[in-house]
Amino acid sequence: MSEHEGRLTPEELQALTEGMGNHPELEARPIEFTELDGNLPDRQVSSDIDFLWDLPMNVEVILGHTDLSVQDVLDIGPGSVVELERAYGEPVDVYLNDRLVAKGEVVIVGEQFGVKITEILASFPEDGEKPSE
Repeated sequence: MSEHEGRLTPEELQALTEGMGNHPELEARPIEFTELDGNLPDRQVSSDIDFLWDLPMNVEVILGHTDLSVQDVLDIGPGSVVELERAYGEPVDVYLNDRLVAKGEVVIVGEQFGVKITEILASFPEDGEKPSE
């Protein structure tokens, strides 16, 4: 890329668009962006991110999953045990807004369950999908 203001020269643009001859209806041309002057109307511009602190987020902890037939589901009652694909002591998945972000272990705090985070995932999975249920 050329070193003048981060813009492509006409020659560089031409080199990138070669092979578009099969699509004559497409035309590549430079785009001109207007500069923002910081004087945004009716808005306080701030360099910090304090406005994010109150943003609601959905946190889910997935203990595991299993596949059951309709008959198996109908047979579930009080005292039934449903086996999951995870072994005892294996880390649970922690999702933030449907994206896998951490691993943890289940703990008991008083009379409630909690999750102790043991690993923050440095790079999140591409799809971020929950395991199929």
